[in-house]
Amino acid sequence: MEEAITAEKINVENVVRDILATIEREREREIIARRFGLFDRRETLEQIGELLGITRERVRQLEKAVITRLKAAGEELPHIKDVQAILNQHLSDMGHVARTEHITPKLAPSNSKLDQSRVAFLAHLSPQIAVVEDNDHFYHAIGLAAKHSEQAIREHVGKVIEAITKIGQPSSIKEIAAASDNQDEKHVQALATVSKNVANLHGRWGLTKWPMVNPKNIRDKIYVILHDAKKPMHFSEIAEAIKQSDFKRKDVTTQAIHNELIKDNRFVLIGRGIYALKEWGYKRGTVADVIAEVLKKEGGSLHRDEIVRRVLKSRQVKETTILLNLQGKPQFKRVAKATYGLSE
Repeated sequence: MEEAITAEKINVENVVRDILATIEREREREIIARRFGLFDRRETLEQIGELLGITRERVRQLEKAVITRLKAAGEELPHIKDVQAILNQHLSDMGHVARTEHITPKLAPSNSKLDQSRVAFLAHLSPQIAVVEDNDHFYHAIGLAAKHSEQAIREHVGKVIEAITKIGQPSSIKEIAAASDNQDEKHVQALATVSKNVANLHGRWGLTKWPMVNPKNIRDKIYVILHDAKKPMHFSEIAEAIKQSDFKRKDVTTQAIHNELIKDNRFVLIGRGIYALKEWGYKRGTVADVIAEVLKKEGGSLHRDEIVRRVLKSRQVKETTILLNLQGKPQFKRVAKATYGLSE
């Protein structure tokens, strides 16, 4: 059989099997294996009870009794000392706490759901490791017990969320650390990663309900792409950028992108298929509308070259398009040679 632990890697399946072998009764071994999902998906108390012909409550009692015995054995369990040493090393490098799915590939052969469950089980039995169980607000995570308990981890995460909420907009970890009175930026980032209420995108951290860090619909993804590009883009470029992004869902069509650009007032068409953000100072409207706005602001007439220059600041169109609008639209009139104003 392959060695359970070599260098800094753990064959978590072999380690788990060796620990399970210390449980004398087969039924108890099966309960633990099924409850923790060590060889297949995790099962509920009801499912295991039906399989073994016992009540849900009896399954719970047996599970609790076995885990209590295993924890009491602590470092006397096979390989636990070595497991703890490797976990301690990686956790120290990762900010003292980490989501189980993030630390698993650093010490196990794979990052499969099975290996994640096995690492979680081993952490659960390790005296030097604090475990945060998965729920609506937290990802399953493990931390250094010497640094903080499970409750302390939850409280520290709460302070990070309070700091983000106080700032009120997506921010860097440095800014969040300062706002939470924690100078250890790596620790702050690790804590933020544990929370299901915090998300990050391109170095911006914020609440998961904020589109800039957790865009859920096409319109929000378009906004993020344009915001980060800091320049107008053709709708086909935006579609390609979304496909190349690290968004959770990016299977969108170019036509869908174009449709959303047309419907959302945050985006302004400034050229043939080219869109910009309204917040950059662009206004919706045709080229004729832009010309009219230029002349209104001037309060009088302007030479056509000056009109062209000003219109091109907010529209990416050909000069001839502007001139055709000046000459062909009834709202404009020529008041002198190459000079135009608004019609009465």
